[in-house]
Amino acid sequence: MKNILNIRYFLIGLGMSFFASSCVDLEEQVFSDVTADNFFQTEEEFISALGAAYRSLGGLGNHSGLWSINEISSDEIVVSHKGGDWFDGGVLLQLHQHDFLPDNPFFQNSWNFLFGGINTCNRLIFSFETLDNPNSPAFIAELRALRALYYYWAMDAFGNVPLVTDFTDLESPSTKPRQEIYNFILSELNEIIPLLPTAKDGTTYGRMTKWSALMIRMKMYLNAEVYTGTAQWALAAADAEEIINTGPYSLNPTYQGNFAINNAGSAENIFVYPYDKVFAGGFNWVMMTLHIASQATFNLTQQPWNGYQTVEEFYNSYVDPVQNPGVQGPVWKGLALEQSVGTVDGRLSNFLVGPQFRSDGSRLEDPGVETNDPDGLPITFMPFLNEISPGGLRQAGARIAKYEFEMGGTNNMSNDFVVFRLSDAILSLAEARFRLGQTAEALALVNQIRERAGNLEPFTTLTEQNLFEERGREMYVEMTRRQDLIRFKKYGEAWWPFQGMNRPKRVHAPGSHWELFPIPEPQLLANPNLSQNPGYN
Repeated sequence: MKNILNIRYFLIGLGMSFFASSCVDLEEQVFSDVTADNFFQTEEEFISALGAAYRSLGGLGNHSGLWSINEISSDEIVVSHKGGDWFDGGVLLQLHQHDFLPDNPFFQNSWNFLFGGINTCNRLIFSFETLDNPNSPAFIAELRALRALYYYWAMDAFGNVPLVTDFTDLESPSTKPRQEIYNFILSELNEIIPLLPTAKDGTTYGRMTKWSALMIRMKMYLNAEVYTGTAQWALAAADAEEIINTGPYSLNPTYQGNFAINNAGSAENIFVYPYDKVFAGGFNWVMMTLHIASQATFNLTQQPWNGYQTVEEFYNSYVDPVQNPGVQGPVWKGLALEQSVGTVDGRLSNFLVGPQFRSDGSRLEDPGVETNDPDGLPITFMPFLNEISPGGLRQAGARIAKYEFEMGGTNNMSNDFVVFRLSDAILSLAEARFRLGQTAEALALVNQIRERAGNLEPFTTLTEQNLFEERGREMYVEMTRRQDLIRFKKYGEAWWPFQGMNRPKRVHAPGSHWELFPIPEPQLLANPNLSQNPGYN
């Protein structure tokens, strides 16, 4: 069941945010007696104000923002150009082929998402710091933790970014080196982690706690060699162990339960954004990935956009293909197509593949509005991808089905969006142990994840390659893959075989400037104190 109390407070916070940003004429007639002096008296009133900072996270689950730039630039997701659909000026092809340009609007959207969240945190911290109220320090610590999350994402994506913590500072900020941002985030986390709540209940659901802040710090240490040039495997292991051994989390009995429509009861999810199709919309994956004909499959109120697809080779990491010389591309063994394979990864639930049906069980094969597809009928999702542009098949590519689709759903999903969960901490500890030469401990941790996946034989040995692949299978579309590719020094490999637009995917060495996204051009034009990342001038 959705945590209605938190959502209600978030909505109140949105109203306060609008009031605070729109009242600029001091001579206006006052219609409300709500002020900082008389409002911030109870915990509920503080929480309602916090809602504005958390509501900024609502951009995670929609198209063309931070999630999109991380996933499309990885080997997980592609949005192929399908005839007259999804060319969009080539911006999606740029992302996947590592041909990043500063004027790509996806980078601007991501920047606005990140620094909008940072600005809101700064504003609320400033407001709370002016209060002589015993509740203030705890909520300021929570806001600093949330700001650290936004800065962690900004540093990971753009590297060299402005560092702004004073809401009253009107000067245009300058770009700071990635190392300085890294040091700031760690300093913030080290100070506030002891001040954050530790409970896992309705009062902390969807809010920053000690455990979510530890997840940020663990990930900072896990990627420290990329960010600073100095590895911090032991420190990453220490944080992961604290989360695993003393945190109130356990692996959910089923992998799928973490992503169900009603996933608030997951024992594993550490930090989520609580989407709701009525009160907190914006989670649009059902629209972004499903075929237009899928409206009839799920009785959706709107037609999906038929965009996001899984890269064929990534899908293949879950199940081996069987080549059939009579068919273009592979015929796939998987849950949706045949059951003859010996061991099947239960995480194939991440994908929607195979013949598609209406909600009444009939095949999507009769001509009509809901099945109109110039690439032919019947509608069948095949993992095979023929090309990236311009003639991508509309039924090609396994579709993203990690989060349960609601029968009769809208364009907004109600599943809570998972930002951090325990299995990531377990696999991160395994990697840290592996890097430190403690392979037996690392192997046991990875096999915990494989055991929960179901129907899988445990690994008998652990290598860097099968550790990398296991992280991919477990963490699919959780905005970790680009980071993993860079850390494992695989980001520049040529996993995409198609050229399209006569611009092949760039093959580049580890440490290349392509590992950072460019500072968006509109930001550089608006603020001359910003400097473009190397390689994009």
